[in-house]
Amino acid sequence: MMRHGLVWLISIAILALAGCTESVTRHDNPRILLMGDSMMSVHGMTGASVSHAVEKRLREPVVDRSVAGARFLYKLPISGAAGMNITKQYRAGNWDWVILNGGGNDILFGCGCGLCGHKIDRLISEDGRKGVIPGFISKLRQDGAQVLFVGYMRTPGVTSPIEHCVDEGREMDARLARLAELDRGVHFLSLEGLVPNGDRSFHALDLIHPSAKGSDAIGARIVTEIKR
Repeated sequence: MMRHGLVWLISIAILALAGCTESVTRHDNPRILLMGDSMMSVHGMTGASVSHAVEKRLREPVVDRSVAGARFLYKLPISGAAGMNITKQYRAGNWDWVILNGGGNDILFGCGCGLCGHKIDRLISEDGRKGVIPGFISKLRQDGAQVLFVGYMRTPGVTSPIEHCVDEGREMDARLARLAELDRGVHFLSLEGLVPNGDRSFHALDLIHPSAKGSDAIGARIVTEIKR
């Protein structure tokens, strides 16, 4: 537990660059909503987050409601409603696309990436049909949006505070890919191959969160998937 507490403290500096949750009003007419955790929100204050990269390439406004540290399995009501619970980040709208990620914080801080089978099952079952994530995506689909779920960002192949989470991340990706196979309106985007082995430039100094270059690369992959 001390190790994971240290991981969290190391991350605080980079999270200072995270974006704030955007509001959605009845006067807005955006078509793309982005939600998730710090992989999405980091660099928001400097205009270099994933949502900014998507906006730049699509020339479409993106409402970014992602929050650093957010989880799917989050019970505290006030901070959860403020976005620490990813399902609470959603606001109804005339969305063509909802882009999201999540689950990494549930695994890292919920079970330390060890003995995580039960925790992962709560997020999404092995066949992709049950769990908090499939239930939430079903709601998004009922509102008419195409849903793009972005997988976890791999480490650069050097010592990283989350190096021991690789197997859990791959298992999550596999289950999310099975979920996407069940509905043509649900798409899974793997980030495998995004980070060249040994290349630290795609990560921030903590080797957990994307650098500005990494956020831009993630945004580019999202746009490629949407256009496809």
